[in-house]
Amino acid sequence: MDWTHQEKPRAEDAAHHDDARQSRKKSRRRQQSPRRVTPDYLERAALYHLERYASSAENLRRILMRKVWRSEKHHGTDSGEAAAWVEAIVSRFRQTGLLDDMRYAEGRAASLYRRGDSQRSIRHKLLAKGLAPDIIDQALVHVSAEDLVDPDLTAAVRYAQRRRLGAFRTSGERADSRNRDMAAMARAGFSYDLAKRVIDSEDPENMLCEAEQKARFIAE
Repeated sequence: MDWTHQEKPRAEDAAHHDDARQSRKKSRRRQQSPRRVTPDYLERAALYHLERYASSAENLRRILMRKVWRSEKHHGTDSGEAAAWVEAIVSRFRQTGLLDDMRYAEGRAASLYRRGDSQRSIRHKLLAKGLAPDIIDQALVHVSAEDLVDPDLTAAVRYAQRRRLGAFRTSGERADSRNRDMAAMARAGFSYDLAKRVIDSEDPENMLCEAEQKARFIAE
């Protein structure tokens, strides 16, 4: 059998596959190359982000500046000039109400409380979004006033429920897991007294309902 005629197609196939692989790599590199930023591009990017996510002014500024820095690296964009474009966009969005740090802080704090985050955890997360401490303080006060019930109690019960701690465990493993559950509550930012109250409760959901009923009675 003449093997020379079979070796040649295989070599040609291998070369063809190598060329195709290189072409795909070049195509991916072109796709991954960041856009050159312009004022219009940055504004469209800002609007697109705000259509999908709520944001603080500082958080949006950081997102846009990351685009600026990538553009500077790949296209030689003047980052100082582009930073001025970003500031103009953030300022204009603030004036028109598209950016409102207080509204964002209140909405985010309320959402995190319902999720089961402690006040300390919420404060840390809002600071990470670039919100000023005084705005965070006002937002936490507002959420407390709106909910009427101690928001940390609500958060602690929801956290225990989500993590299946205390009464939310199966009865057989609850006693053996108490110390671990208390430690988990402490790591989440809840005080010892509050953690003990929730972990040792036989019915934390009912405890929360009673607190809500009491709050409504006081409000009336």
